[in-house]
Amino acid sequence: MTDTATPRKTALDATHRALGATMTDFAGWDMPLRYASEREEHQAVRTRAGLFDLSHMGELTVTGPQAGELLDYALVGNLSKLKSGRARYTMICDESGGILDDLIVYRLQEETYLVVANAANSQVVLDALRERQSGFDAVVRDDREAYALIAVQGPESAGILKGLTDADLDGLKYYAGLPGTVAGVEALIARTGYTGEDGFELFVAPGDAVAVWEAVTEAGAGVGLVPCGLSCRDTLRLEAGMPLYGHELSTRTTPFDAGLGRIVKFEKETNGGRFVGREPLEAAAERAASNPPRKLVGLIAEGRRVPRAGYPVVAADGTVIGEVTSGAPSPTLGKPVAIAYVDPAHAEPGTAGVAVDIRGTHEPYEVVALPFYKRQR
Repeated sequence: MTDTATPRKTALDATHRALGATMTDFAGWDMPLRYASEREEHQAVRTRAGLFDLSHMGELTVTGPQAGELLDYALVGNLSKLKSGRARYTMICDESGGILDDLIVYRLQEETYLVVANAANSQVVLDALRERQSGFDAVVRDDREAYALIAVQGPESAGILKGLTDADLDGLKYYAGLPGTVAGVEALIARTGYTGEDGFELFVAPGDAVAVWEAVTEAGAGVGLVPCGLSCRDTLRLEAGMPLYGHELSTRTTPFDAGLGRIVKFEKETNGGRFVGREPLEAAAERAASNPPRKLVGLIAEGRRVPRAGYPVVAADGTVIGEVTSGAPSPTLGKPVAIAYVDPAHAEPGTAGVAVDIRGTHEPYEVVALPFYKRQR
């Protein structure tokens, strides 16, 4: 790997700069933050389509006769039961049940899985998988240099891609992926995303990234597709109630703390039911069912001031009852919103008297259930 002091560049770096993107160092990569207006980019994804470069994500391939068993042991999900061509959202935890990263795993073939990790955690995930592969007839391969990742997100995304691919997009279910061609080059086409909208993620060779980006841009010009940066991706995922590692998720939280206990599969049949972090996660499941220390909730502002990660959430008497993990203006709702961990006594939607301490002023917020936004299907 290259020196992390110098941000790495994706295969589309020159394209972003030619489009006038504002670039930023994100997880050791030089990435587009925005091209013009992040609000307009956000609204384009909600109403038309947006085009994202996600090549900073980390792709790891697990192959071999016991690839599924290895992933069952290493991750919290039941990946050996995943059908070929399908994908699953899951997590990798440490021995104490803390979250090392949240992942999407694709089963490409019977003995081949693609694990997609967050950029900042990809080396941690690779190291953990290799450490945990001992005793399994499986190989963990670092394929981070083998892929560029381009996402087309929004209600017009399927229509844009149909003229560029030989794949059956109508038959491609949500959280499924299949090999095909896009703009004449080989790709893994997945119906996944991080925006709350319908969309596709295209895994292609880095050398093909510019051609695919340009072809999608041309195909989407008539329906208002725009290039989108990381800033609007964050507000899109925030509105959709999707967690972000380092904010809602960390080694200090378990999947049950984050309200995602459903992805932990205690009923696994492989490895005698053993997997890393099982016993602490069983205890976390019991706490979540009877006496959870905190709950993840949504907060909608009554005023205009924007909360940020780390701001205290307070009760009417000023007692600190939680902490904001993510906050931003919501272009869809027209108000600031936040995700926060709060005491269970103040976690029910409609709880009165809740505020966020924004630089010494207690700004009133309404407690709501997540997500803030859910697309019409």
